[in-house]
Amino acid sequence: MNRLFTKSLCTSVAGANLKPPPSDSAAIANLILSSPTKTLDYQFPLSTKTPWTPELVNSILKRLWNHGPKALQFFHFLDHRHCEYIHSSSSFDLAIDIAARLHQHTTVWSLIHRMRSLRLGPSHKTFAIVAERYASAGKPDKAVKLFLNMHEHGCFQDLASFNTILDVLCKSKRVEKAYELFRDLRGRFSVDTVTYNVIVNGWCLIKRTPKALEVLKEMVERGINPNLTTYNTMLKGFFRAGQIRQAWEFFSEMKKRKCEIDVVTYTTVVHGFGVAGEVNRARNVFDEMIREGVLPSVATHNALIQVLCKKDSVDNAVVVFEEMVRKGYEPNVTTYNVLIRGLFHAGEFGRGEELMQRMVNEGCEPNFQTYNMMIRYYSECCEIEKALGLFEKMGSGDCLPNLDTYNILISGMFVRKRSEDMVVAGKLLLEMVERGFIPRKFTFNRVLNGLLLTGNQAFSKEILRLQSKSGSQLTRKFRL
Repeated sequence: MNRLFTKSLCTSVAGANLKPPPSDSAAIANLILSSPTKTLDYQFPLSTKTPWTPELVNSILKRLWNHGPKALQFFHFLDHRHCEYIHSSSSFDLAIDIAARLHQHTTVWSLIHRMRSLRLGPSHKTFAIVAERYASAGKPDKAVKLFLNMHEHGCFQDLASFNTILDVLCKSKRVEKAYELFRDLRGRFSVDTVTYNVIVNGWCLIKRTPKALEVLKEMVERGINPNLTTYNTMLKGFFRAGQIRQAWEFFSEMKKRKCEIDVVTYTTVVHGFGVAGEVNRARNVFDEMIREGVLPSVATHNALIQVLCKKDSVDNAVVVFEEMVRKGYEPNVTTYNVLIRGLFHAGEFGRGEELMQRMVNEGCEPNFQTYNMMIRYYSECCEIEKALGLFEKMGSGDCLPNLDTYNILISGMFVRKRSEDMVVAGKLLLEMVERGFIPRKFTFNRVLNGLLLTGNQAFSKEILRLQSKSGSQLTRKFRL
């Protein structure tokens, strides 16, 4: 926990004796993380021999993804201090995505203008990134305006970019806005099957299957042929809306019309029946696909394992897992996460821990979901030290804590309601802000109240004073 108890995350000292960092993204990312913000510029001039490439830079930015300020600092350093190296368009897109997530809109547009000055863009992908951030932040109108004004920045709209903005709006549940834009501009872009699939999926995401069927009907009437993706999307929509009978009828109709049913179709049905609690029907469909000569994928096995964990028994899920391995399938991180969650939920902590170790031994690296899930269960069961141990492992490895990690662990500090746990919660709060995450008002107030009620008034005042002094987004967000 030493990382939490010091303001700086540093162990290195800037100076003339520092060796250039190796051309390894993990080593360089760790050096950046362990360096005080003010001394980063003094360390990296010594790394002029590092063979900077877009691949190396992108790998470092991805490793620093959950420490946005450090990632942007590194990006700007190379852009301004290493004149012999010019960022690629993909690196600019990553930096723009990070800045947009941090709500640094001035930086976003500064980077876009810099791209244009270097004749590297911006591209359709660049604008899709910014539009997605606007939409996820609850600003769909800004996302649409951005799309309509792309040409002002030298990037002209086409069918692909039109499909992308519709998809961005639909996936952020702004389906009405997407459908309105679709109707207004579909003549201008000569919409295709992909366009209609995006809209069908949008209505299915918000469980409005009658509207999705209307769009499907219109699609056929306009002479645009639905494809297997269209039907699979509609099938998934019925299951998502809990319309099990309609889903089965739709699936049966697909078979009757001799549609080329694929592994995605069967996986959708297996998962859909399982979530609805109809485990036997899910198993029957799984067996049927094998009889029909459609080989189950890893995703199909994952769906069945998840169903068994939730609706049947974790032991049966383990049996399916072992059979899957015996047949030569290679479990992915989702496979392990689903089964570890099932074991933990069943109180089988030892077996869950063993499976995580097996996962690592097999070369499958745990991801955010793995760590966050285990931290949550450890916290709920008062195994706070184990939860903190996993958190420390995240901070020192390839998987930096994300916003959910901090929220889960801060909540875990309130399980025992001890004074020292409240201090840790306060330090976690400060660290998450330092990394560019903005806590919810509930989280912020909960930590302050916890500190006050456990006699940590001095620390609570320090939090307010430090944030007020720094003028960070945290103080501007809350009226204290």
